[in-house]
Amino acid sequence: MRVVGITGGIATGKSTVAAMFQECGAALIDADALSRAAVVPCQPAYHAVVAQFGTSVLRDDGTLDRRALGALVFRDAEARRRLEEIIHPHVVQAIQRQLVEWRASPSPPRLVVVEIPLLYEAGLEEMVDTVVVVSSEQATQLQRLITRTGLAPEEAMLRIAAQMPLSEKEARAAHVISTEKPLHAVREEVCKLYEELLAEEGIERDGPTS
Repeated sequence: MRVVGITGGIATGKSTVAAMFQECGAALIDADALSRAAVVPCQPAYHAVVAQFGTSVLRDDGTLDRRALGALVFRDAEARRRLEEIIHPHVVQAIQRQLVEWRASPSPPRLVVVEIPLLYEAGLEEMVDTVVVVSSEQATQLQRLITRTGLAPEEAMLRIAAQMPLSEKEARAAHVISTEKPLHAVREEVCKLYEELLAEEGIERDGPTS
């Protein structure tokens, strides 16, 4: 079972590329989804976040207001570090549990992609066998982020600037996929890389059955 980390900047198209790998036949772990699950009410990380940042980051129904929390931590590097220290261990444990479960199964996935936005920032390279960085121009990132979230341009830029520069991630990765091309071209590149990754492991392709 080969484990591929997918990372990149915010709004570069990581989830799109991860979904394309899944369409090719890879199993998928979404660290963002695990992060959201870690902070639902009654979870230990939820209580730790409220204790650290107060009830101002909660909605009226008691759930975490991710937008309010984001507005706080993306303006304050120390606050962001404290939040990551709370959430990242829970996400890492969840990823490790899933990988252990799959490896122990009678028919483990041949290729697993783990989408981890902060893979390099959190020092998680050792969790994966190879890394794919999903990249785009900063202007594209900015427009996608504004369209997706409704953030003001200055808020969106704060979130982009809070992450490791894409150029540094690209330099460290084994593979880089640019999303500055039509989706069909990105899909072709993903499928080709999927085949290459299987071939490197001597694995026969196991694509979708439907």
